[in-house]
Amino acid sequence: MKALHFGAGNIGRGLIGYLLNKTGYEVCFVDADHQLVESINDNKQYVIELLDENHTQETVSPVRALHTSAQNEIIEAILEADLITTSVGAQNLSRIAPILSRGLLLRKQQSKPLIDVMANENTINASSQLKEEVKKIVSEQQMDEILSCVGFPNSAIDRLSLSEKRREEEVALVEPYYEWIINRSEMVNKDLPPVKNAVYVDTLKPHIERKLYMVNMGHAATAYMGYLKGYPTIQRALKDAKLEEFLRGALHESARYFTHIHDMDEEGLEAFMEQTINRFKNENISDDVFRVGRAPIRKLGSEERLVKPAKVLNDLGLPIENLTTAIAAALLFDNPEDEESVTLQNYREDQGVEAAIAHFTEWNDDTIVSKIKNHYMQLKQEQPLKS
Repeated sequence: MKALHFGAGNIGRGLIGYLLNKTGYEVCFVDADHQLVESINDNKQYVIELLDENHTQETVSPVRALHTSAQNEIIEAILEADLITTSVGAQNLSRIAPILSRGLLLRKQQSKPLIDVMANENTINASSQLKEEVKKIVSEQQMDEILSCVGFPNSAIDRLSLSEKRREEEVALVEPYYEWIINRSEMVNKDLPPVKNAVYVDTLKPHIERKLYMVNMGHAATAYMGYLKGYPTIQRALKDAKLEEFLRGALHESARYFTHIHDMDEEGLEAFMEQTINRFKNENISDDVFRVGRAPIRKLGSEERLVKPAKVLNDLGLPIENLTTAIAAALLFDNPEDEESVTLQNYREDQGVEAAIAHFTEWNDDTIVSKIKNHYMQLKQEQPLKS
């Protein structure tokens, strides 16, 4: 079996390529990094290292790679593939759509077997987004031809993955925990063996939202509160018992979203919360609060990790004290090297905190705005910052 994967970055090598290899696929990467492509081809393998106490190393082999400029070879790889996957960043899906559409149309012309194209990006319904990018550049008839033999199943992925250069080789550094959830109802080729250790579901939304509104929410909330207390990393912040208590409270509040909206099991959510906290506390990882907290405007969006669960829970009459405190902390995140943080602070200074809350969260409930403002003033008083 052959898999073609666009994007040989940390997630591409540290999660997708790793699990495809374990399933028995010969993996071919496509990437724009000449040095990385050469390294993979020279060694016909790469190393991942677990961020555990033993720094366990695993070798992924056999693999090969193509540079993005090798258009003819990429087309050939599309024709030969049994499965196509991506991890290029959601903003780059439009860049791979042209070569992908050419290859998929040729597959149809040559009567190749059904194939699934799965975009594994840190965004909701990335495969659907990729399908739309393809749709923009082909005719209606060509799109019908593609969809007659190609599926675009959506997925959700979760694994902290970093990299480190050693002896001219990029080593993927990954946490022991990982999750790859695939919507099997959107697949067209169900004859292939399931990806090893991936979870197949018929509806993806609860799992995507669980990652966004619990894992990503908790990570961001810890970063913003940790920043206010002067902690450099998530791991250092969670050595503060009060901050860990705050994180657990925020996760408990968010969990009610899933018990009420998705009818998820309370006991299972409790275990997921503890697993999430333990992941954040892994001292073999150094999560800089500025990295985790970056782009606060996006993270304060009305459908995003901090605001959406708080809005829904408030409508249900359920507690949101910790979630609204996290929103207030995000408004105080002041990083001069983060463009969104600078914009946020300038807006708050010019328009006032109440206007900033309503503007960035799109939450115009006066009671809620007042609640968030009170948290804001209390946090500011506890830890005076530039404002």
